[in-house]
Amino acid sequence: MTEQDNKHKIEVDKLSGVETTGHEWDGLKELNHPLPRWWLWILYVSIIWSIGYWIVYPSWPIPGGATKGTSGETQFTALKRSQNEIFLRQQVYLNKFEGASFEAIMNDPELYAFAMAGGRAMFKDNCATCHGTGASGGKGYPNLNDDDWLWGGSLEEIHATLLHGIRSGDEDAHVSQMPAFGKEKLLTSIEVNTLTDYVLAMSSRDQEKPAMDTLAGHKLFQTNCASCHASNGQGDREFGAPNLTDGIWLYGGERGDVYETIYNSRAGVMPAWKDRLDENTLRQLAVYVHQLGGGEETREKPILIAVPQENDEKDTTPVDGEEERKPQGTDNE
Repeated sequence: MTEQDNKHKIEVDKLSGVETTGHEWDGLKELNHPLPRWWLWILYVSIIWSIGYWIVYPSWPIPGGATKGTSGETQFTALKRSQNEIFLRQQVYLNKFEGASFEAIMNDPELYAFAMAGGRAMFKDNCATCHGTGASGGKGYPNLNDDDWLWGGSLEEIHATLLHGIRSGDEDAHVSQMPAFGKEKLLTSIEVNTLTDYVLAMSSRDQEKPAMDTLAGHKLFQTNCASCHASNGQGDREFGAPNLTDGIWLYGGERGDVYETIYNSRAGVMPAWKDRLDENTLRQLAVYVHQLGGGEETREKPILIAVPQENDEKDTTPVDGEEERKPQGTDNE
């Protein structure tokens, strides 16, 4: 040790009488004050406590995870314990819910609230990806708030759709297939355009109808579309054929959208949920989805297009050749 180092080691500050550390900055020397006794005791206790913690709880990372600890306590066990408490509270309602019919659920305030709470949570986890958190859907994904149903909007029908899906591969899934009239050369491009204008006019509630060849459109519709959509265009739920008179469009109601649907057809898919969710969850979802729009209601009457006869341009025979009638399949079931 040099003489200079020895001088720094034993140097004492004249004003405070405390040794210095030998460090100096711009004429200021650092005093070597000892740590407070209370601070040292806290440090020692913390060290002892940490050693105990490392033994009791998982802490040290090792290949494949971490040391287990003598308690075996993990975030997963804590989560499972808290979930078990929730399940025990739910079980009180589940015991009643399992044996209750949809009618009983809708008439029991407690069961109804239970179904809505569970359905709302499960909808966000499983359905919101396609239908949106508010169930308003999007292009190609149905809006579940408008009570416009392809396969029926009763609780039983919604439950069946959830169980088996649409074009899901399940043997009981809903399946419908509209021909690609243009792509498959069933109609010419001119005929597809004529049919597009006619279908748009059927759903229009404006006073001004698009310019079109009504007679040609009527003939094309009756020949190619009426077998599924009905002669008045109100659809048929047995085939999953949409109502074309209500102005509600799954793939868009612009002319280009409707033309694309007629020309190339559409084939959306919804999974079968019976192998992913339990029966109680599916019934809760059915109640929640059914109530999103307040239950299915009767729709207003469609617009019926006056079709000129070949020999009498002034004849105003309705498209289905009948008087206006109530839309099919729109009552609560």
